Order: sequence, then C-alpha cells, then structure tokens
Amino acid sequence: MSFLSQTQRPAPLYPIPLLLNDGTRTNFGQFKGKVVLVVNVASNCGFTPQYAGLEALYGKFRDRGFEVLGVPCNQFAGQEPGTDSEIAEFCERNFGVTFPLTAKADVRGRNQHLLYSELTKFRTGLLPGAVKWNFEKFLVGRDGTVAARFGPTVEPDAPKVIEAIEEALG
Repeated sequence: MSFLSQTQRPAPLYPIPLLLNDGTRTNFGQFKGKVVLVVNVASNCGFTPQYAGLEALYGKFRDRGFEVLGVPCNQFAGQEPGTDSEIAEFCERNFGVTFPLTAKADVRGRNQHLLYSELTKFRTGLLPGAVKWNFEKFLVGRDGTVAARFGPTVEPDAPKVIEAIEEALG
C-alpha cells in the first residue's frame, strides 16, 4: 500500500468522546476491534419496536465481537422527551435492552454530536449527509470506519443488515 492511499483512508472513530446513559465518560475506542451498529433511537416513534430487533441482533452476534450503541435523540418530532434514566428504564422494561445507550444527543444541526458529524460523512445510495429520522443505522467495522448505512424503515433483521454484519464480522 502506498503512502498516499494510507493517508486517504477514513480516520477511525475511536477518539470520539461518549457520555453513556448512566453518566460514564468514555470514547468510541471502547469498541476498538468490534463491529458496532450505531442507531439514533426514540421511545415514542413508530419505529420504536425496532428496539426488540436491535436487542435480538445484539444477543445473536455479541459473542462474535458485535455491539449495538443506541443514541437517544429528541430532534425528530420530540419523540424522545424523557430523561436519560427514564429512557433506560423504558428500554429495559419494554424491550429488555441490554446494549449500551449514550446520554441523549443531537444527531444533526448546530449541536450535532461529534460521532454523528463523522458518521454522516459516509455516503451510500439514497442516504447521504444528515440523519433524516429516528432509527437510522450506521454499521462501523472492526477498523473503526463506517461500513454501511441503513434507513429507518430497514428493520434490524432485514437480510441486507444481517449480511452486512456477517461480512463485517468476517
């Protein structure tokens, strides 16, 4: 590999700081070497039942180095109005969610979280640029770069999601 091609590779997301739902400060580096599905989530959305599918994916692939990271966001029709503790309780009670959640964050606009600033640089098909709605999914490979992006209507158990995860896991 030439020096030029090495410098053109996207930078891994590892240094990006994260504040988890329980108040823990960390960074995306906690997922280094893993495949991560990052999803902006909301409790009062028509897509909220996808939490069950996300938890099923987490259970199915976790032992192979797969993680789901939920990012609660209230930017789309005010569909995530709860506090961080209310969100965690809702997810656990209604969907048995055990995957990590961040503190509520903006996924677009002036106060966009740095993670989403970087994720949305990945362009694919009909989903370039800014996040359009809740439950948009970004698949991050073991190298810390975005491997795929899926819209809100794509269910977590959709064949193309499963195939992308399987490919990323190797």
